[in-house]
Amino acid sequence: MKLPIIAYGDPVLKRKATDIDKDYPDLDKLIADMFETMYAAHGVGIAAPQIGLSIRLFVIDASPFAEDDAPELKDFKKVFINAQIEEEEGNKWEFNEGCLSIPDIREDVSRHETIHIRYFDENWVEHREKYDGLAARVIQHEYDHIEGKLFTDKLSVLRKAMLKSKLEAISKGQVKVDYKMKFPSLKKKR
Repeated sequence: MKLPIIAYGDPVLKRKATDIDKDYPDLDKLIADMFETMYAAHGVGIAAPQIGLSIRLFVIDASPFAEDDAPELKDFKKVFINAQIEEEEGNKWEFNEGCLSIPDIREDVSRHETIHIRYFDENWVEHREKYDGLAARVIQHEYDHIEGKLFTDKLSVLRKAMLKSKLEAISKGQVKVDYKMKFPSLKKKR
């Protein structure tokens, strides 16, 4: 089932997510729904906070990058549960990123080229793995979501100021997308 994606400005996107256990209700269905939602929105990753759940779960299918930039990502489809990045290393490099929760905004973001991560897969098998390049970048982007961070948090103060009106418009639903979204309720400022 395709789920609505939570838009920029909703507090769930800024909250550090909590671990889950094997008894989390309907986890297999949730994972399947997250993949379906991600594919319908033409994304390469989606984290549970983006569908309104503050839990440490994200899914990735980076195979679209295999066509042009990274043939090694041809079958890079994974589920990450209770992930913890244990180390980031190597030079930082910039890449133009976007986010399903922040449609129509893409910015160059600097990230480490290599990560070491510990996580459980959908079968509750624990993994300790090292990733680099685009795989590491996609994982870091989704990992940030479960840490309550967005790619816009990594931009300079000046760049964020330049994007402020676009970000406010997104939070108010003043954006056109071809997937279902939920926008934060407007609160009157005093």
